[in-house]
Amino acid sequence: MYFFLGTLACLDMGYSSVTTPRMLFDFHIQKRLITIQTCITQIYFIVFFVVSELSLLAVMSYDRYVAICRPLHYTQIMHWRTCVLLVLGMLIFSLLYPLVHVLLLLKLTFCRLTTLQSFFCDLPQLLLVSCSDTFINVLLVFILVILLGVGIFSLTFCPYIIILNTIMKMSKAMRSKAFSTCSSHLTVVLIFYGTALFSYFHPNTKDHSAVDKVASVFYTILTPLVNPLIYSLRNKEMKISLKRAVCK
Repeated sequence: MYFFLGTLACLDMGYSSVTTPRMLFDFHIQKRLITIQTCITQIYFIVFFVVSELSLLAVMSYDRYVAICRPLHYTQIMHWRTCVLLVLGMLIFSLLYPLVHVLLLLKLTFCRLTTLQSFFCDLPQLLLVSCSDTFINVLLVFILVILLGVGIFSLTFCPYIIILNTIMKMSKAMRSKAFSTCSSHLTVVLIFYGTALFSYFHPNTKDHSAVDKVASVFYTILTPLVNPLIYSLRNKEMKISLKRAVCK
């Protein structure tokens, strides 16, 4: 579990580093200009970290399933080599997936200076300001997002159906402990999925309101920030240390 949490922390730091420094730089110089090449590069890393985090959350769901439903076999199933292979496979897939979108973006033409209604380069927004025919790009984004979203979403939430069924058969004390084990992960999953789905599946994609911008800030900056806090506050040692610090 701590190996996956360490990986999640690294992904959160990388995810925030793709957008936040550029945003602060634009606020400082007041120009707020970005080249197409830099924008496409930023899109590649944003998609990479988003897919990586979604895949890792699915792997962590499986880890929680084994810990609760098959506790006696946990050390055998979730061996450290298995954990490393899962994370390695996840990272390789996440590195290859954005290349499909980037290669198609490089073939598009952008013939005028256009304002992007966000503080970072987002794939749907960049497609909207292109002068070329983006039908293939939009179709590919739609198909791959549906396939990837349904696949990873199912792998993330299906184990919880079995987990809930198992928890309901436990005693009250064991049930409380099992819920405590899953609550942090489930909270992170719901926050990330909720804000991302709101931003990308809004009915008026061309009309980016203030609410949409707040949602994009939430899942690109605040979610990586609160993830360590959510897991830390569920840790007994962290709670004891926090209480000692407050008492002092």
